[in-house]
Amino acid sequence: MVSAHHLEVKKGGYCSEHRHEYKYNLFYVISGRLKITIWRENDVEDVTILTAGQASAVSPGFYHKFEGLEATECVEVYQVLLIEPDIKRRTQGGPKK
Repeated sequence: MVSAHHLEVKKGGYCSEHRHEYKYNLFYVISGRLKITIWRENDVEDVTILTAGQASAVSPGFYHKFEGLEATECVEVYQVLLIEPDIKRRTQGGPKK
């Protein structure tokens, strides 16, 4: 499952430090500058500053936040990580006989 959200972030606006258990989070900047902070293993900060036309992804399980360094327009995309395979086969495919 994928969902997308259009965000308008004011200069200095930010979200909480949070993580997603099963969702990938991607930010694509349309205009402005967006600071993405991800806390990696051992709480090491990984900071990326995005400008128009750039994107950054956050994998499930990592705390992160975003902040508008100026008025910013962006698209936030979520993709859910499936916990277990979602396909159960009754037959196997193969070449035509």
